[in-house]
Amino acid sequence: MSARTKARKRALDILFSSDVRGDALEVTLAAEAQRAAGEPAREASWLYAREIVDGVLDHRDEIDEQIVTHARDWKIDRMPAIDRALLRMASWEILFNDEVPAAVAIDEAVELAKEYSTDDSGAFVHGVLARIARSS
Repeated sequence: MSARTKARKRALDILFSSDVRGDALEVTLAAEAQRAAGEPAREASWLYAREIVDGVLDHRDEIDEQIVTHARDWKIDRMPAIDRALLRMASWEILFNDEVPAAVAIDEAVELAKEYSTDDSGAFVHGVLARIARSS
């Protein structure tokens, strides 16, 4: 598994945990940063995970607007928390990280949706992200 794939899983965990617990994302990120300081072997995945989460923090309103616009009749608060976290993470990569091709961001998010969410989530996540990628 690549360092970026591991980083996406780590970022997903941070975004999801913050959402489910109702904690500010900054608080969850700070707690994970403390934990990461004690795990130098996982530094490569931590650095990109932090970049993703910081990016979502910096652009959350714009990201959420894109998700709502392209989710077709789905309100963001009605989506499963894991799907919401995946969409935010991959949307940041598509919209704000030129180093990651949109197809890679979409594929990684779909695989994570299949692994961690409902049977229908892979198709849902793919559809929303593909529309975001086409519009950007």
